[in-house]
Amino acid sequence: MSAAIISGLEIAKKIKQNLASQVEQLVSQGKPRPKLVVILVGEHPASISYVTKKEKDALEIGFLSEIRRFNEDISQSQLLAEISRCNQDASVHGILVQLPLPNHIDKTKVIEAIDPAKDVDGFHPINIGRLHSDKDSFIPCTPKGIMTLIESTGVEIKGKNAVVIGRSNIVGKPVAMLLLQANATVTVVHSQTVNPKEICQQADVLVAAVGRPGMVKADWVKPGAIVIDVGVNRVGMNDNGKAKLVGDVDYTAVKEVAGFITPVPGGVGPMTIASLLENTLTAYKKSE
Repeated sequence: MSAAIISGLEIAKKIKQNLASQVEQLVSQGKPRPKLVVILVGEHPASISYVTKKEKDALEIGFLSEIRRFNEDISQSQLLAEISRCNQDASVHGILVQLPLPNHIDKTKVIEAIDPAKDVDGFHPINIGRLHSDKDSFIPCTPKGIMTLIESTGVEIKGKNAVVIGRSNIVGKPVAMLLLQANATVTVVHSQTVNPKEICQQADVLVAAVGRPGMVKADWVKPGAIVIDVGVNRVGMNDNGKAKLVGDVDYTAVKEVAGFITPVPGGVGPMTIASLLENTLTAYKKSE
């Protein structure tokens, strides 16, 4: 029996509908709309596509949204000055600097320059530190979305074995921490792990976030497991002449073994943007 498909598109749609109703309620009370500012440097095609989608979704639910575009040769000091202006602007509730940045700009300094109260991406060290201290914080968007997808299955996570493949600061580490906070027993598999297949076979919840197409095969997966595929890998072309997207999981084979599985695309991706919008509304409410 094939796995149940966890549709990030459907879950994100419900989240956005809920956010839209909250925004209209705020506006009906005479309050200003939440405002998200996205800072985009350069002409990276994937970044442009992603930022455009963020703006579209933000406007759809009634936010004010602004993309501030800068040439790739912007200096670091100019970019930091722009972030400072956003920090000081009370009408701006969420600030997001789209990554990657050009090589001459220090990504860490840029992230640290954002006011933690407006850091809706959840990357500021203060928010990361609060997350790891089990305190209220902005949770990075993709891990937040992943947890929502897992919760949507209705499966009790407490006491279950969870395995995260990948240890990035953006996905792997924070999602491992969130699973730990949900009382799962968590193992992180990475490039130096000796027996990744055997470890993954024990997982009741398996999160693949490593950027290797089809790495997780059917014989890596425990029957009935929840499999969350974070990978977005471009391999060849599809029939429409566009880049074909595949995940880190061998989807066709694994869905015959898993209990639940996310597709690529249409799984984690939509949840990342929905979580960003949730974080922005939270920032707005905290600023009141």
